[in-house]
Amino acid sequence: MPAQPAKQSKVEDVRTRTLRVATRLLAERGFEGTSLQDVADEVGVRKPSLLHHFPSKDAIRAAVFEQMLQHWNVSLPRILRAATSGEDQFDSVLDELIRFFTDDPDRARLLLREVLDRPREMGALVRSQMRPWIESIAGYIRKGQERGALHPDADPEAYVVHVTTNLIATVATQRLLGALPLDRSVKELVRMARASLFLPLKKESTKKR
Repeated sequence: MPAQPAKQSKVEDVRTRTLRVATRLLAERGFEGTSLQDVADEVGVRKPSLLHHFPSKDAIRAAVFEQMLQHWNVSLPRILRAATSGEDQFDSVLDELIRFFTDDPDRARLLLREVLDRPREMGALVRSQMRPWIESIAGYIRKGQERGALHPDADPEAYVVHVTTNLIATVATQRLLGALPLDRSVKELVRMARASLFLPLKKESTKKR
């Protein structure tokens, strides 16, 4: 039955294109501003064909977020390992977090839009997905505070939340503002995040007494 693999590949290809297009359109226009016809036109299929794979616009949105969470659940173990590795945790954790959003900036744009459009529902979803690594990274910060390497007045959980939301906002609004390349904006965000967490190194006096 040689036709079966080709048919399956075609189905998967339509689903893949649909999710990619829907992620972008939902991020740009929001749920209410995106129609099934818009998605079908950009995917390059007729609307009935689209409905064969996704029975409704709600089903497309659900599939988009399911795919995003799948990517996040792949990244999460790396972030948690980086936060507890004992070596260069700050750079490792931020590198993984930055990679997740900059690999596909529409993830940040969609999250920001959905949080504004559906704050209660998205708040519960984001909290459930973020809690494990917030707690892990907050634990790393507390250990650094105990060693005297990090600012003692930093609130670990609040710090993690603020850095994350700033990163999401930076990536999400970059195309809109367009004032600086994304890598420059992210680099400055990392500098500010580092400066607000690490205590300045004490300079040893070189003067002879």
